Amino acid sequence: MNAPLYNTDILRLAATIPHHERLTEAMATSEKRSPICGSRVTVDVAMADGRIDALGMLVRACALGQASSSLFAAHAVGRTPAELAAARDSLTAWLAGEGAMPDWPGIDVFTPALAVTARHPSIRLAFEAGAEAAAAASTRAAA
Repeated sequence: MNAPLYNTDILRLAATIPHHERLTEAMATSEKRSPICGSRVTVDVAMADGRIDALGMLVRACALGQASSSLFAAHAVGRTPAELAAARDSLTAWLAGEGAMPDWPGIDVFTPALAVTARHPSIRLAFEAGAEAAAAASTRAAA
């Protein structure tokens, strides 16, 4: 791999995070932190008809964490908790070299980071927090 880790696509995504404000009436919230670099992502969700209806985020992360948050936020609304859990699990496996590239729009931008395992926790933050918040919101909605 000779592509730069912090390329133009990563930096562009990092600078344009959609849903970058917290929800005032979230059904569930999850915060994940990378112990390696201290990056932190908080995800708020609201559900309707079993799908993410609204999303809010607070992102305090490195450029890779910001870029991943941007990709997550751009495509999470309208998805089910199961779809978000599958995306999280697929991303985790791919980064670990144990699975195919996830079926998530734009995720190939992280290909240069595959060999840099210290950056993987930051890349996973938004997907982990989003899947956890969606699962919690789904459980609350069912109760």
